[in-house]
Amino acid sequence: MEALTAVTEWFTVPLGLESIRNALLVSVVAGVACAVLSCWMTLVGWSLMGDAVSHAVLPGVVLSYVFGLPFAVGALVFGTGSVALIGVVNRTSRVKEDAVIGVVFTAMFALGLVMVSRVPSRTDLEDVLFGNVLEVSTADIWQVLLLAGVVLTVVWYKHRDLTLYAFDRVHAHAVGINPRLLEALLLGLLSVTVVVALQTVGIILVVAMVITPGAVAYLLTDRFERMLVIAAAVAAVASVTGVLVSFHLNVSTGGSVVLAQATLFALAYLFSPRQGVLRQGRATRRLRARATT
Repeated sequence: MEALTAVTEWFTVPLGLESIRNALLVSVVAGVACAVLSCWMTLVGWSLMGDAVSHAVLPGVVLSYVFGLPFAVGALVFGTGSVALIGVVNRTSRVKEDAVIGVVFTAMFALGLVMVSRVPSRTDLEDVLFGNVLEVSTADIWQVLLLAGVVLTVVWYKHRDLTLYAFDRVHAHAVGINPRLLEALLLGLLSVTVVVALQTVGIILVVAMVITPGAVAYLLTDRFERMLVIAAAVAAVASVTGVLVSFHLNVSTGGSVVLAQATLFALAYLFSPRQGVLRQGRATRRLRARATT
């Protein structure tokens, strides 16, 4: 009985605080939006692109802070601008795409760090770097809800075209779908999603939220529709767990959320029914045993 009471209090006591309730709302909404998009990032192989966009928004955030604008404005401008720059350089030079991505996102992030060092008050900017979901304002909450709603609505409306593009670009072009337009749409959604996740984990860790849930789901299923559901569930569970653990242990909330996602990935990697390392090891030992008998 005492154990049950302790478990119940572990969940209910934090919910008595408005900051925790807001953090849970923002983390779950941002996590689900990132998770849905992460499925396409995983299939298309754009993990490095997600890293690039998440770091390239920093100069835009700094400029927004300086001019008193919402962080989302500058982040969107620099996120989409960096993606366009990567595309231009890739098409007009011999340098491979991964190298172009590395050059652009490190240059943008370095520019952002230089700008941060010149800004008199750095508290808010450090929150953007490392996340501070426990102090989100009402305006921040509405911003996250609006942007996440836009991402999920567009994905729901175009998910068939995006899925066909991810699996077979040649066939997509053959049936009248413009792969370049879908690529631009997917990259634009990535930029918006990065802005959504900034409030939760900050720029440094945002790439984890747009990669890990999709990677977990990819290990657990071969069907894309199920992959979307599993990724969203992984993000929601990790968000709730991360926020509550950070409250009880008094540690970074963003870091706890990402570690919770990483833990779920480790479990899927080890124990996935079809692709888990331990499962494959047992199957291999069985085959060897049969071969020797």
